[in-house]
Amino acid sequence: MLRLLSIRNFAVVEAVDAELGAGFTVLTGETGAGKSILLEALSLLLGDRFESRQLRPGADRAEIAAEFDLSDADKAREWLAEQSMGDGDSMLLRRVLDAQGRSRAWINGSAATLAQLQAVGECLIDVHGQHAHQSLGRPDTQRALLDAFGGFSSLSGEVAHAWREWKDAVEAHANATRDATAKEAERDALAQRHLELDKLGASAEEWTALSSAQSRLANAAALLDAAAQGESELDEGDASMVSRLAALVQRLRQAAVHDPALDAIAALVEDARIGADEAARALRHYRERLDLDPAELARVESRLAAIHDTARKYRVRAEALPQLAEDTARALAAITAGGDAARLESAKAQAHSHYLAVAQDLSAKRRFAAAELGHRVTAMMADLAMAGGRVEIALPAQEPPASHGFENVQFETATHPKQPLGPISRIASGGELSRLGLAIQVVLSEVGTVPTLVFDEVDAGIGGGVAAAVGALLRQLGRTRQVLCVTHLPQVAACADAHVRVVKISRKNSVGTVLEPLAADDRVEEIARMLGGHEVTAKTRANAEELLTQSRPARAKSRRKA
Repeated sequence: MLRLLSIRNFAVVEAVDAELGAGFTVLTGETGAGKSILLEALSLLLGDRFESRQLRPGADRAEIAAEFDLSDADKAREWLAEQSMGDGDSMLLRRVLDAQGRSRAWINGSAATLAQLQAVGECLIDVHGQHAHQSLGRPDTQRALLDAFGGFSSLSGEVAHAWREWKDAVEAHANATRDATAKEAERDALAQRHLELDKLGASAEEWTALSSAQSRLANAAALLDAAAQGESELDEGDASMVSRLAALVQRLRQAAVHDPALDAIAALVEDARIGADEAARALRHYRERLDLDPAELARVESRLAAIHDTARKYRVRAEALPQLAEDTARALAAITAGGDAARLESAKAQAHSHYLAVAQDLSAKRRFAAAELGHRVTAMMADLAMAGGRVEIALPAQEPPASHGFENVQFETATHPKQPLGPISRIASGGELSRLGLAIQVVLSEVGTVPTLVFDEVDAGIGGGVAAAVGALLRQLGRTRQVLCVTHLPQVAACADAHVRVVKISRKNSVGTVLEPLAADDRVEEIARMLGGHEVTAKTRANAEELLTQSRPARAKSRRKA
């Protein structure tokens, strides 16, 4: 439920704070006072797009905020918990808009996107605009209304998704059939390359090992000569490095008898001698292990040549052959699967079967919901001065089946008993269409779960006893939901539980709007103004008091039930 709406610098509104309660609340005022502007601000807070013209002239930015009671809004609480934006029984929305057209929004103090505002708004408020009935004759609108009434809009979406998957499967099968020759040639080429690369069996590790072995074997003689020469220099004959270092160590140790400081230097030279001796032994072992097998060199070079030839054939580097083999295997698997006519035929059949199943389920639900919606709207027509009229919802077959199912949805009406049924857009006059639209909206609101309903002059084009009936319907909704209604009709205003007057105030250089909650006496004056215009007379006051008196028992009964 909407508890507080705060608006700053929006359109003609400089600063407005509206506290709202449960039940049925009307907003009235002279034309141009700013009644619908309040609802526009609320729509912006719930994710509508902002236009810079909506900013109050001379202001740098506009700010709109609202506080909601979530005690009866389970879906909104669940959504907030999923988004980690709060888990209490209240919620604060805030949106700031500037002259450059930029906007920022917050939900419970956390930055939010327009999509998030729209998502949480759908859980909180349902807005019925004053021109909602004008789209009532369109087939897509009628279908959406029936699905919303039945509560299976999500099933309708599932049918549309299944239909698209079926059509995609049909197209994939057709493409595979049409391109069979080209695909076959591509598959043969991939298969040949896959066979050749698989037979070659080159790996990154093998390439590294072969390159190292080839370098070693091709230069084996030079390696052997270097190792022999090194060993000779280190440890062969009296002039070898090991022998000379050993002699030096001996002389230093003899001299150390006279100066012990030479012991440390002798130790360093001894370490060098040991190192040279170990290097000589290592070179000896290296010569003994060095492979001079010409046959092994020939094998390595032959293998390298095969790898290089294959790499040149497919225009890649030799070390890239393993990756090419993986890519080829993957592409071959994909084209084989994509060109598998039997598999594609099976996928097409499965997609069609799934579409038939969900579409049949939707059709059964639509038949039941169509009968119930027609019955409820027909019952409500009597209260809207259309007694004897009726509404039926036809479900003519859709050929061929479409994304919306097996049937079209067509609202048909007869506005008096002797009139045959016909499409609602051709049979109903403008005023009748407006009343039918209101009846359908009220019926839909009765089965909905959104806690707040907003009606923006949906009673346009009606008056008299019909207006009183509209007020009674809105009051009935107010027993279980919060209902806000912008109206020019005194009969509707008299039925409300609470009454707020929207007043335009002219200042020296600007125009502003204020909201005035009305007490009993003030309500009489406002309803008298609505009855008689600017000139309020004793007679119009008496008529206003009579309207309020006539509605008072029903309003009191409504409050007791609430």
